[in-house]
Amino acid sequence: MKKRKIDCRKLKGFEAFLKNEERSAVTIDKYMRDVRRFSEFVGDGEVDKQTVMEYKCELGKSYAISGANSMIGALNTFLRFSGWTDLCVKQFKVQKKTYCTAQKELSRDEYKRLVATAEKKKNERLSLVIQTICGTGIRVSELSHITVEAVRQGEATVSCKGKTRTVFIVPALQKKLLRYSKEHHITSGAVFVTKYGKPMNRCNIWKEMKALCNQAGVLPDKVFPHNLRHLFARTFYSIEKDIAKLADILGHSSVNTTRIYIITTGEEHRRRMESMRLVI
Repeated sequence: MKKRKIDCRKLKGFEAFLKNEERSAVTIDKYMRDVRRFSEFVGDGEVDKQTVMEYKCELGKSYAISGANSMIGALNTFLRFSGWTDLCVKQFKVQKKTYCTAQKELSRDEYKRLVATAEKKKNERLSLVIQTICGTGIRVSELSHITVEAVRQGEATVSCKGKTRTVFIVPALQKKLLRYSKEHHITSGAVFVTKYGKPMNRCNIWKEMKALCNQAGVLPDKVFPHNLRHLFARTFYSIEKDIAKLADILGHSSVNTTRIYIITTGEEHRRRMESMRLVI
């Protein structure tokens, strides 16, 4: 039986497979990083069940369960691609969270303070980036789809993870983005670009958002682009109570993913329990 080894040729083949599957650039980068980590763990040794189990154990010791499971998922995809399905391992079991901690949930008031702080710092671009992500629910990786053409139409066509959906740009946001584009002489293409004319990426936005924390009085752990998407989801669900529609808007394949987005700190649930007055 031919020994199972990981080499550059196999890694390149896996990367080509992910591209052919139309995985997003961010997903491909993550999967390749995770598989290379496993490759380094294996070294020149043979890939067998015992090695994979030892690697899983190491992940459990070094990473949070969610992170470890994410890496195991990437590894299993690689193992199936290689035809080594017998080596796939189960992810760690984790109890489903009913509520998130208050230290993680970005409130509407905190969101407003971030926007106001960006404007005080004369960073109109960042202010509008924050409002665009929170006002549409798009992923930060999808921000390049917010083009001048899309803003004029009032909607953007977003393709991500093999799915295409329409993202509406409400009139208030549309007006702000059109004015911004005109003032900065952006006549076509992505609205949010760097000084070199390239679309802003996750790192640019993350760094600029973190710089707002102290002045805005918001905990740094709450300030990152994806948390704006969560705020959009919670706000939409509080009004519509339609998780299936929300899943479509967010571009989720499963409502189980969407449920994670609408988890709250449980304060409302606690107040309702207190109002029941069942403790005499």
